[in-house]
Amino acid sequence: MKKLIIVVLLLFAGVAYGQVGIGISIGVPPPVRVEVVAPQPGPDFMWIEGYWYPVRGRYVWHGGYWSRAPYEGARWIGPRHDGRLYYEGYWEGEHGRVHHNHGWDKDHDRDFHHEGRRD
Repeated sequence: MKKLIIVVLLLFAGVAYGQVGIGISIGVPPPVRVEVVAPQPGPDFMWIEGYWYPVRGRYVWHGGYWSRAPYEGARWIGPRHDGRLYYEGYWEGEHGRVHHNHGWDKDHDRDFHHEGRRD
């Protein structure tokens, strides 16, 4: 019980300073795929480079796509692997951090879908 209390206190201390990060350890992802960038569908769209992300203990490719930011001024911070842990990509800006939801890419009008895209 004492260990649990210490862990909870450490988590709250990290939240207080805004430095909490969660990494996933399943090994290094495969090399990034080379993709052709489709034409920009409109001035408010930005290209999100394709990347590997973990699903049930393995990596799945998320093809590059055009997307609108969740709010004006937000910028995409791509996912990364530091050689030990994987960190998810997210949107960041003056209105806070917004984590990417892969469901957005299927049925949400914020992302531009193009033929031949594979996940």
